[in-house]
Amino acid sequence: MDSTEHAAPGASAAGEPPAWAVSTQFALTQFGSTETAPRPQPPSPFDVCHVGVVLRVVLGVQLVVALGTSFGSTSLPDALNRWMQGSVVALPGSLLWLVVACASRRWLDQRSEPVQWLVAGSLGAVSGLVGAAQGLWLDWLLGVPRTLVWSLLPAMGTGAALACAGLAWLRHRSRSELPAHAAARLAELQARIRPHFLFNTLNTAIALVQIDPQRAESVLEDLAELFRQALVSPTMRSTLRDEVDLARRYLSIEQLRFGDRMTVRWELDEAAAEAELPALILQPLVENAVRHGVEPAPEPGWIVVRSQVQAGRVVLTVRNSVPAALTVPGVARPGHGMALRNVRQRLKLMHDVEAEFEAGLQRGDGDRQPGVYVVRLSVPLRRTRP
Repeated sequence: MDSTEHAAPGASAAGEPPAWAVSTQFALTQFGSTETAPRPQPPSPFDVCHVGVVLRVVLGVQLVVALGTSFGSTSLPDALNRWMQGSVVALPGSLLWLVVACASRRWLDQRSEPVQWLVAGSLGAVSGLVGAAQGLWLDWLLGVPRTLVWSLLPAMGTGAALACAGLAWLRHRSRSELPAHAAARLAELQARIRPHFLFNTLNTAIALVQIDPQRAESVLEDLAELFRQALVSPTMRSTLRDEVDLARRYLSIEQLRFGDRMTVRWELDEAAAEAELPALILQPLVENAVRHGVEPAPEPGWIVVRSQVQAGRVVLTVRNSVPAALTVPGVARPGHGMALRNVRQRLKLMHDVEAEFEAGLQRGDGDRQPGVYVVRLSVPLRRTRP
């Protein structure tokens, strides 16, 4: 590993990671209750505070306006003129609806379904009224005569109808996310519960019972926590701090097997510790680094986990050494990338178009400089809500 590499922001002046990032290889751990988790609920339909949702709503409204204004148009210029006039009325109202729905999301989630429909429709009518009022004001500036009542009433009705249609789409979207989350987590669980990892861990614990009972207990607790987290609700959200803790538990188990063959370095930014992430997002990445970087290598390997806050986003990077033989072009590398595909899918389910994910091999210079595999993900800096 490059000795000139600096610690991430938030580390101490001496280059040590922050207090929450300090690792103890065999620290005594405690895992939570093994009670059955409550039945997962669909995500909130009013979770509209995302760029992806805003873009889809804007495009949908524009499509409706284009279809509505195309009827009765005598020519293409006339249709474009009608479309622009309709957009002036529809877009401000649509954006107002999204802003209010986002701001009142918690309150709306606690209301019954009929109340949600009533509020959404009423808010749509008010938004249509605001948009129409803006259009009337522009017409007044341009000297175009309009009848006030017959201009506002259709706008209110259209706004209410579009709001109800939008809520129907949002409810369908939120319900469809639950099976998608569950399918991704099930595939991840099937990939993670590997018999040889379980057997190796249990055999290690058995061997430690006589010589170091406390360490054996710690290994079993870490293993239990890994399996408990694998069975949590597929829609559960976590923090980077919790994800780092779980990844450490996994690596402490693997450290018993590899010893000096595996070196792990953490470069963690304290400002990113409470960032909101999908549950069980980091552990599959470090496991992938162990399986395809450290395990097949005849020489010692290393893993570096770094978190940073850059321009309002959390950037999480996992880098690991790759055996020189596997960096040669054309040589097949083991593994089918299931863990990476599931991480990408769950990031998209939570953060939509705002999530960035990339993974790839950076080849070195043969035996003198083996390759490095880099996984980088970036999400908006959102802290978990209490």
